[in-house]
Amino acid sequence: MKRWLTIVCISAGFCSFAQNDEIDLEVFAERLFQVQDEDVAYEDIYESLLLYYTNKLNLNKVEPEELASLYILNPAQLSNFFIYRDQFGDFLSINELQSIPEMDLETIRLLQPFVTVEESVTDTRPLLQRIIQEENNYFLLRYSRRLEEQKGFTAALPLDTTFVRDENNNITDTVTTEPSRYAGSPDKIYGRFRTSHRDDFSLGFTFEKDNGEAFSFEDGQKGFDFYSYHLMFENKWGFDKIMLGDFQLQIGQGIVFGAGFNAGKGAETVNTTKRNSLGMRPYTSVLESGFFRGAGITKSFSDFELTVFYSKLKQDGNIQSDTTFSEFEEFVNSVQITGFHRTPTELESKDQIEEESIGAVVEYSPHRRFTVGISGLNSQYSRPLQRRPNNYNQFEFKGDHNFITSAYAHYTWQNFTFFGEAARSKSGGIGAVGGLVASLSRMVDMAMVFRNYDRDFHSFYGNAFSENSRNINESGTYWGLSIKPNRRHKLNVYYDRFKSPWLKYRTEAPSVGSEWLARYSHFPSRQVTLYAQARQQTRQVTVPNENLNQLVDQVKRNYMFNVDYELLPWLKLKTKVQSSTQDEGGEFTKGFAIVQDVNFSWWKLKFNTRMALFETDDFNNAQYVYESDVLYAFSIPAYNGTGARTYAMIRYDPVRNISLWIRYARFTFRDRDTVGSGLNESVGNTSTEVKAMLRIKF
Repeated sequence: MKRWLTIVCISAGFCSFAQNDEIDLEVFAERLFQVQDEDVAYEDIYESLLLYYTNKLNLNKVEPEELASLYILNPAQLSNFFIYRDQFGDFLSINELQSIPEMDLETIRLLQPFVTVEESVTDTRPLLQRIIQEENNYFLLRYSRRLEEQKGFTAALPLDTTFVRDENNNITDTVTTEPSRYAGSPDKIYGRFRTSHRDDFSLGFTFEKDNGEAFSFEDGQKGFDFYSYHLMFENKWGFDKIMLGDFQLQIGQGIVFGAGFNAGKGAETVNTTKRNSLGMRPYTSVLESGFFRGAGITKSFSDFELTVFYSKLKQDGNIQSDTTFSEFEEFVNSVQITGFHRTPTELESKDQIEEESIGAVVEYSPHRRFTVGISGLNSQYSRPLQRRPNNYNQFEFKGDHNFITSAYAHYTWQNFTFFGEAARSKSGGIGAVGGLVASLSRMVDMAMVFRNYDRDFHSFYGNAFSENSRNINESGTYWGLSIKPNRRHKLNVYYDRFKSPWLKYRTEAPSVGSEWLARYSHFPSRQVTLYAQARQQTRQVTVPNENLNQLVDQVKRNYMFNVDYELLPWLKLKTKVQSSTQDEGGEFTKGFAIVQDVNFSWWKLKFNTRMALFETDDFNNAQYVYESDVLYAFSIPAYNGTGARTYAMIRYDPVRNISLWIRYARFTFRDRDTVGSGLNESVGNTSTEVKAMLRIKF
């Protein structure tokens, strides 16, 4: 009775939480992670947020790894959540979260869109009927193109002329050839269908044609350039999961299998440092690499869980034959991940290498506070891989076969969570990462992460905590701190020290570096949010110095101030000022951007608009600024040069299950007469993109 009275009082108060019909996931992602770097896998972050939003976690059934994977709750909140559920049983309402120690209102508001409270009711309808009648399904079609005519799409290009010269450099002949141009139209088309129900099934397919690619049924192409598809069953026929089609794995700390929601270093300095094991997950993105295509199963045996899978996937690569440095008659320099098939060269590289993979994961979890597991992945390539040798890539992967194994574990004790994973690849290289996250008090959370990846460690599907985009040739230590004295103030800081024991691109000697970030956030009211951030990155690069190359510090500093304010329920404003400087061996450059957003709604229409001014000395100071885009899409362009950026987007909901977006965005430059380079070059000082999307819910 006392528990019921508490819930009723909470629900009747000003702080009860109603489930929103729909939230702006892009705004949520920006607010929670403050993503604004060119190296972040935004599509993976967004796909994971979308998965949780459309298939909300049931608070009465959720496991620690699932709840932690939202990166919202700190260690104390996670621990207290499960202690409370064990003590009092199932939640009766989301409002009951306010009864949990350490759970503040701001955290609950962030958590609320992705969780629900449901009773366990067995649906006895046939599986096919459940799929057909599922309410959580949609189809969307998206179109975009650049309005200015780019060089690769011109009707007639001048012939390329090559001069043939003799030993005395005299011209003896001329050869004319047709210039390269794009095979298809400048239209980009994307479509997706998906229907899913958590703990039951997921079915979907995706198709895409990039701008410049042909829509064709010739040479083995089946209309669009890329297709992705999956069918997943959960808790069927004695198996936890049965996966068919395209999928990814997120296991341990991501050294071997690192797909999914991994935000990395950013303004959330504590909760995002630890990876969470989520097993096999459907792949629904249009990135044309980094996933498996085949079949897999997951089966539980008491406290053990076994996952096995098989994949066979064609990938892009440029076939070469150069016996002056290679022992192979034919080899591929590297697997190409851009996914572009527009020019003769790109088309020639399409599907030239076949990757066959077999993987397995065994996990033991006697209780929710402790998990230990082992994983392995064997990859076989139809053609060997070998980089063209130079000083820095001598230890890159070479051959047609790689095998990597790992062991991982995590343990939670009170408000401390310890985690780690170590792996060994076929070359003998070792990769390891470990650390802890902890709540030291009601106001202070902290994280520490240590990692070491050998120069000959090769993991093609890994995405563990790292400074670099790949887990290779790096060691380092990270410290993160989050201080929240009350609900109106928050300070996040981190410091990361790292080194590369071997050479890297543009760094012709072993090098060291560091990075720190400090962000102060203030929430004076529910209508106003502001933050100020400073970040410094120090790396070493090689620069020429007369006849001798020299290793110098490259110091880049970023500054940002942002304020969001809701003037009226239908009118929201955002002002952002950000700048950067770079000092590379005494050569100083800078850049800045000033951004003003005005977002408002009226009737069945929602409007997002922006006006921005920017000026940068070079691309090293390009300002990466988050932009609102159509649903299920990210836009974070580089503001580079001198000019202005404007966009306007309209959303119209004519009826309940149909939504339409139209977006117009333009760069206007003051420092150039052409935009882009190569086949992407256009005449004039503007770059304009239009985008439209239709979504239908069934």
